[in-house]
Amino acid sequence: MRLKKLLGIVGLGLSLALIVTGCSKNSSGKKEVTFATVGTTKPFSYQNDKGKLTGFDVEVAREIFKGSKDYKLKIQQIDGDTIYSGLDSAKFDFVGNNLSYTKERGKKYLYSYPTASTPSVLVVPKDSDIKSYDDIGGHTTPVVQGTTGASQLEDYNKKHSDNPTKLKYTEENITQMLSGLNDGKYDFKIFDAPSVNSIIKSQGLSNLKTIDLKSSEKPYIYYLFTSDNKDLQTFVNKRIKALQKDGTLDKLSKEFLGGDYAPSSKDLVVPNKK
Repeated sequence: MRLKKLLGIVGLGLSLALIVTGCSKNSSGKKEVTFATVGTTKPFSYQNDKGKLTGFDVEVAREIFKGSKDYKLKIQQIDGDTIYSGLDSAKFDFVGNNLSYTKERGKKYLYSYPTASTPSVLVVPKDSDIKSYDDIGGHTTPVVQGTTGASQLEDYNKKHSDNPTKLKYTEENITQMLSGLNDGKYDFKIFDAPSVNSIIKSQGLSNLKTIDLKSSEKPYIYYLFTSDNKDLQTFVNKRIKALQKDGTLDKLSKEFLGGDYAPSSKDLVVPNKK
């Protein structure tokens, strides 16, 4: 009998605990939304000196959900190679990590409005004989296989088979690549200006300079959602529009990207909207 009473008391306690927990969880009425980012791609996503995850993509996400009555934001740091597989398996709701638009991704995922433009620059040693994009033939550059940058230079080599660039496939991150370029390991690197400027400054890569590249189109960065997450996409885009209008995007762009890379109101377009 004592055992039965004891078990009954324990069971009642567990039941009450579950009820209390359930009420606490539901009382806010907010849906928890998980935002995933890599956390190693300064200035877009990185840990500051205090170990806090920050960066342009992270702080814009915080501003988007700030004061929301419907959503509560949870930020999760992940490995770079799981960003799309995790999105596919619904481990998180949306991702952001200096992500550009590609036709392949556009067929599979929903895109937000752009949050910033990321024009590419040509990075070379200060004493380099490379003066423009037309001079890269015959020179060495590091690339990661499967990336947009690698594909563009592979296409360049097909068109310039008489004097192709020398592609060095690597698993290095952009900081390591630029450090190698600074030390004479490579001849040039093409990458986005905000990342390059931030790394050159933070790493003291005094041997490097940048050359602006002409482009008929502005490259942008976005947040990505699964194709069935239209309600979240709508909410995020509404908030991006408000943050552009009140100057928050411009403020965060100058703080983290080192310049005025915020989109204009006319730039607020979903790239793969049908």
